[in-house]
Amino acid sequence: MSTENAAVEPTASAAAAPQAEGQRDFIRQIIREDLATGKHHAIRTRFPPEPNGYLHIGHAKAICLNFGIAKEFTGWCNLRLDDTNPGKEDPEFVEGIKDDVRWLGYEWHDLRHASDYFEVFYDSAIKLIKDGVAYVDDLSPEDMRAYRGTLTEPGRNSPFRERSVEENLDLFQRMRAGEFADGAKTLRAKIDMTSGNMNMRDPAIYRIRKVAHQNTGDAWPIYPMYDYAHCLSDALEGITHSLCTLEFEDHRPLYDWFVDKVDLVNHPELWQHLREGGFRTEPAKPRQIEFSRLNLTYSITSKRKLAQLVNENLVDGWDDPRMNTLRGLRRRGFTPGGLRLLIERLGVSKQNSIIDYSILENCIREDLDATAARRMAVLDPLKLVITNLPEGHEEQLTFSNHPKDESFGTRHVPFSRELWIEREDFAEVPPKGFHRLKPEGEVRLRGVGIVKCDELVKDAGGNLIELHCSLDLESRQGMPGADRKVKGTIHWVSARHGVATEVRVYDRLFNVADPDDETDGKTWIEHINPEAKRVVTAWLEPAAAKVDPEQRFQFERLGYFVADRVDHTSDKPVFNRTVTLRDAWAKQAG
Repeated sequence: MSTENAAVEPTASAAAAPQAEGQRDFIRQIIREDLATGKHHAIRTRFPPEPNGYLHIGHAKAICLNFGIAKEFTGWCNLRLDDTNPGKEDPEFVEGIKDDVRWLGYEWHDLRHASDYFEVFYDSAIKLIKDGVAYVDDLSPEDMRAYRGTLTEPGRNSPFRERSVEENLDLFQRMRAGEFADGAKTLRAKIDMTSGNMNMRDPAIYRIRKVAHQNTGDAWPIYPMYDYAHCLSDALEGITHSLCTLEFEDHRPLYDWFVDKVDLVNHPELWQHLREGGFRTEPAKPRQIEFSRLNLTYSITSKRKLAQLVNENLVDGWDDPRMNTLRGLRRRGFTPGGLRLLIERLGVSKQNSIIDYSILENCIREDLDATAARRMAVLDPLKLVITNLPEGHEEQLTFSNHPKDESFGTRHVPFSRELWIEREDFAEVPPKGFHRLKPEGEVRLRGVGIVKCDELVKDAGGNLIELHCSLDLESRQGMPGADRKVKGTIHWVSARHGVATEVRVYDRLFNVADPDDETDGKTWIEHINPEAKRVVTAWLEPAAAKVDPEQRFQFERLGYFVADRVDHTSDKPVFNRTVTLRDAWAKQAG
């Protein structure tokens, strides 16, 4: 059993809950009605991931919904690991899930595992057998599928369906004892093989799997099926509203069937030992409610495909900033506030839809615009020499850390005769409407003054390597010409003081809106964007480099960047581009 399951009774009350007047959607309306009618006096939810992979952005919606509703209605939310599939689960994923939930800003009431309830599930299965609604089947998995029928044809009863209660009890207990080989026998619910709902055609309850479990070791050679364990876990925890995505809508009749047939509320002998073992449990009948998933363009949320990307080294691990795992998004520099903002704006409905990735990016930009200090960096450097300043010229300029928020304060930025500017801020043959630096042209250096390009320096191959410019000293701050107007302003970094930095320029992992669409003859892997990661050596002002991992900045005119949480050190800075300042993909589409 978990060592983090000591329960504390919620302080929620029906009187306090109606004051939760935040978001309005069909789930919250159901909850308000349940509280108003006295059906429930406290709201209890849970977030129940399977620990067979890291969480992705789709899980963020479920996390925010379950924990958010519990908070709004003064209730509580459990984190439960639905660990019924040994061999695919790993303690690494468990710790990752806990870390991701906390990163999003939530704390659970109890940490539970489905495996905490394995004895209850087993005893409940014995009860179903004794009640004549469960039987041990000898059909192979292949034959079971054949007997199941199709969407247009009813299934057929297994030849083992009418075994006696005594025989079923004997066989199931021998399954528990490890007497049979994997797949040799299955415990199934006896419901209706002609049901129009395929989930009700005598679904499996237990299968034999002689695999060590990450939480219970070799104690069990049989494991409960997800549909069976999930609903009984909800009931054991007293969950009032079991919120899940729309693909589980067809599973709801089975969810209710298991809850009703086992009837934990009226059979305390099935779970009394939990209390004796330290679990405070008050079983109740939960209500399953389905909502639409969070689906994004230019993304995949299949755990199998995410694992394939990792296993085939198509990305640099589960936390690769190109991945839409929460670990990847965090390393990319996405903020919990930005993700919560997205989910709040999308709301909750029963209508499946695909959200454009730009909406997510805009939420991240909005959050970072308010919370990220400004710094200067040059990603594609071109040397600019101010020839009318002396060789050793050096001074400290004062810059605001945030143009919209004085509370961020100011910083000193070193300025010298030789600077780095962005190569794209100069054009020898400027296109129409180009308002940056050009031969004999003028531009304002941010915070310095106006410079004029006097000379181009090229190497033997004709490649531009340096610009020689003159600074209009009268255009400097506090001078009479400081207000002289020029059309362009560019940023810079002092070449003498700048810090060489590895910058990873990230973009969307896929270059088509629907990577799974293979009508163009390409597989989803062939839709991977080859430009999704580009590594450059950039120059940063010193105040941007000597920071802690996960410090976020807006690099002026370039985008939002974050100090990499794994590789960054103050001695060897590494930054990741989180998102551009504007939607570059919309410009491409236009």
